[in-house]
Amino acid sequence: MAEKNRAFTERFLDWYNGTAPGGACEAAAAEASAATVGNAASSAGSYHNKTIRERFAAWKQSNGAKAFSYLNNALSVLFSLCLFAVLIITAGFLPAFGEADNPAHNEVSQRYIEQGLSETGAVNAVAGMILDYRGFDTFGESCVLFVAVCAIIALLRHEERDDFDEHLHEMEESTQDIILMQIARVITPMIAVFGIYVIVNGHLSPGGGFSGGAILGSAMIIFACSFGTVAARHALSYKNCRRLMTGALLFYALIKGYAIFAGANDYAILVPLGTPGNIFSAGLLLPMNIAVGVIVAFTMYILYVLFSEGMMR
Repeated sequence: MAEKNRAFTERFLDWYNGTAPGGACEAAAAEASAATVGNAASSAGSYHNKTIRERFAAWKQSNGAKAFSYLNNALSVLFSLCLFAVLIITAGFLPAFGEADNPAHNEVSQRYIEQGLSETGAVNAVAGMILDYRGFDTFGESCVLFVAVCAIIALLRHEERDDFDEHLHEMEESTQDIILMQIARVITPMIAVFGIYVIVNGHLSPGGGFSGGAILGSAMIIFACSFGTVAARHALSYKNCRRLMTGALLFYALIKGYAIFAGANDYAILVPLGTPGNIFSAGLLLPMNIAVGVIVAFTMYILYVLFSEGMMR
């Protein structure tokens, strides 16, 4: 019963290191000492009694590991040469620089400029391009940020943080500057409001989710710098950040998937483009800008907090 109640991590480490809890280890040792087998059986038994770490260390010294290393290096060089050859051959088919019929002078860019306002409803042509014409690419970039944050949280975050949080809080309190804290109380809300303005107004003027999210993320970083990462996590925990980022990413995928499906099947999108220049215009671009801004802002905030705590360890 006690073995079942033990944490899975502890049982896995016992198995990985070749140890067993309590009497199980003594019983295994007694059985091993009482066994009488031949030389072949004895060598086989000694191999199976080794831990995985010991087996891997012994395998690295064997001829098979050396042969595998040589083969791996040879295949890596061969793959690199093949990739280099493909790129060189492809470059040979590129058109000459400066020709009038080059793809850089085709109708795509001209369409973005001349018909972007009527087709997307966005006064900001860049926002209309990255969120409408190339909205699927933007979704991929948002997924990259989300996966990067999840991977860094999995690598750097520690579950048992009570003692560390107390120690970190004491360290941060000893280095806090009262002048910096009072200044941060004033400028942090202003920066956050400006970031929200840039996000919401992104389809009307230069800005959007990426730049506005960076400004909003910098406001949260200033708060964490001034009051400490422990206080920042109490105000906005990792769990809430992940929930907000997940919700924003799923929301973006849902509305962009709906727009792609409707456009591919010649269905009318239920959200009208509105009057260009109004805040509630450009159809789905406003909510997509907000979703991208949330992802960018919390990506910056989480990365800063995690790496700051890693430096304190």
